[in-house]
Amino acid sequence: MTITPLMPVYPRCEVRPVRGEGCYLYGEQGERYLDFASGIAVNILGHGHPVLTKAIQDQAATLMHVSNLYGSPQGEAFAKRLVDNSFADTVFFTNSGAEAVECAIKTARRYHYAKGNAHKHELITFGNAFHGRTLGAISATDQPKMREGFEPLLPGFAYARFDDLEGAKALMTENTAGFLVEPIQGEGGIRVGSDAFIQGLRALCDEHDLMLVFDEVQCGVARTGTLYAYEQYGVTPDIMASAKGIGGGFPMGACLATEKAAAGMVFGTHGSTYGGNPLAMAAGQAVFDVILEPGFLENVRQMSDRLVQALEQFIPNHDHLFDSVRGKGLMLGLKMKSDSRAFVAHLRNHGLLTVAAGENVMRILPPLVIEQAHVDEFIERLSAGAASYQAPA
Repeated sequence: MTITPLMPVYPRCEVRPVRGEGCYLYGEQGERYLDFASGIAVNILGHGHPVLTKAIQDQAATLMHVSNLYGSPQGEAFAKRLVDNSFADTVFFTNSGAEAVECAIKTARRYHYAKGNAHKHELITFGNAFHGRTLGAISATDQPKMREGFEPLLPGFAYARFDDLEGAKALMTENTAGFLVEPIQGEGGIRVGSDAFIQGLRALCDEHDLMLVFDEVQCGVARTGTLYAYEQYGVTPDIMASAKGIGGGFPMGACLATEKAAAGMVFGTHGSTYGGNPLAMAAGQAVFDVILEPGFLENVRQMSDRLVQALEQFIPNHDHLFDSVRGKGLMLGLKMKSDSRAFVAHLRNHGLLTVAAGENVMRILPPLVIEQAHVDEFIERLSAGAASYQAPA
């Protein structure tokens, strides 16, 4: 037998974490890494945060799981908190971002079905998007590397260029149900949708009674300096997928919707065995206890400003390697002039963890609790890595 016990779908690197503390990870031999990857934007409170750790421990000792056939005081409380702090009127809890996206797709289609317009089932999505790895989520992308070998995929999607409002408008037909978009693309290379693009999609939805569906799995939950990125565009979606940082490392997600958008989601239309279990709700509440504290979002914005400024001063010293900085808040990307994956791998030798993305971009996704000392250490390790880097021929 040659296959590994863990199905070999990830090209796992040499970093093997066994412990985390704050903004650092530690390997099997005690190696110390500055973690500016955060489990790909998940560990927003860092590792071992006392508020999150205690909440999970206390809830685990009390009640971890019951069926959604029963009332959920924990789910009701966290759902109300999300509603009170967002555009939404109602929430469905999931275990992952992909599941939150699946629920969002179903909600958008069901809205039109419930109005007697079952033909309006097609969502317009955007190039280089990443919505997850389920069949529905990969059907919503135009990336062959994710789709190859899994056909036939689900029908009901059309693909426009990202940030191209006229291109999206040109794809609209009598079957269009709405738009599914990441306001800021993560895997696609930290590409920030323009105000005109996002606001234009909202206007098209308003004019034609379509659903505007945001995928804020990566850019949501304080990552960009506001609780959700949509707040910075002056619009609200009808439906939104959230996950990653919402549990601070505990696996959970949520599909948020307005009352209008969720009108068709009645008894029997959707479900989840584990979604919204008491342990997940305790984790979510703990995360929100921290991020809604006065000053938390301001610190994200302040650390973002300092990190961007430091990077902009750093780039000219290595302009053969780096082009520019992009992103919002602490969802930043360093556009490179050579292979970002090779450079990310090289930085691991300097005790620095980052994440590669599309368009030769290195993602910088630190815990949202970083301080100035972490910014300084990041630049120091990045500089050392750049000085010793030999780009592949």
